[in-house]
Amino acid sequence: MEYRVWTRDGLVCSAGAFKDHVKLNFFNGASLKDPKGMFNAGLDAKNTRAIDFSEGDSIDASALKDLIRAAVAHNLSAGKKR
Repeated sequence: MEYRVWTRDGLVCSAGAFKDHVKLNFFNGASLKDPKGMFNAGLDAKNTRAIDFSEGDSIDASALKDLIRAAVAHNLSAGKKR
């Protein structure tokens, strides 16, 4: 299994490759708006939210970029409050 983590003024998201899917985990996902309903895993977690991608899934690249940008903006705004 492989993991990748992306940061910008804090943790943004991580990706993990599993046998049957790829999980993209947003560390502060519960604080993010998800108007396109991308989050489909970890919905009961206190802070995180995730997207599980399986083979053959179509990916709304625009909505995914919006979530990543929102996660970075969340980190940047949290940094200003420190």
